Amino acid sequence: MGFNKFAGKTRREVSENIIYGRNPVLELLRAGKRTVNKILVAQTARGAAITEIIDIAKQKGIAIHNVPPEKLDRFSENSQGIAAEVSAMEYLEIEELIAAAKKNPKPLLVILDSIEDPHNLGAIIRNCVVFGADGVIIPKWRAAGVNETVAKSSAGAIEHIPVSRIVNTNQTIELLKESGFWVAGAENGEKTLEETDLPFPLAIVIGSEGFGLHNLTKKNCDFLISIPQKNTISSLNASCASAVILYELSKKR
Repeated sequence: MGFNKFAGKTRREVSENIIYGRNPVLELLRAGKRTVNKILVAQTARGAAITEIIDIAKQKGIAIHNVPPEKLDRFSENSQGIAAEVSAMEYLEIEELIAAAKKNPKPLLVILDSIEDPHNLGAIIRNCVVFGADGVIIPKWRAAGVNETVAKSSAGAIEHIPVSRIVNTNQTIELLKESGFWVAGAENGEKTLEETDLPFPLAIVIGSEGFGLHNLTKKNCDFLISIPQKNTISSLNASCASAVILYELSKKR
């Protein structure tokens, strides 16, 4: 594959990942998209989720290691007694993501503009899966990538949605427009989400809590929308805003 000015070469940028937590490991196994090298189970771990994880791992022929709880504490204080060593997340090229999304009658993609907190990224990805978005687009620079914290914060939802990591957000917006998408920015628009009849295919751009959308990104959007508020307190954080927006859009798809 030749040089891609929009997405860059972003596949397999990390060699191995450790995914921890009962839901993330369970969803990892259920999705079956990544190679799982081994499962580490604390000797004291019990419960239905642990039993299901072990059963699925055995069915798939994955090595299971019973280890002292202290070994898992090296990965996280909140491992919940389980961890998996897996192959790195594979990001889709942006053209692949667009093509896959357009198989849906009303395609919906979510562009995240400089979300640096992996906990926020994980929560937003979980919202995207819950409300049926077709994919997530994240910048390669000055933004969180998919790691074990994102997997944990998404409760394993990251295993159920394609992600593309791109070099330039504004060039990607232009590519989306050329591909027939409308682009809406979630940033102090003159009309609220309820007042705007957004067309599909659609890409929603959500900015960081601290800075919102970059000025050039706002300029390149076809629409700017806002979430109606009852008072003048500070706006919703990025993950909460994404939930409201994606819920409203799910009713129109």
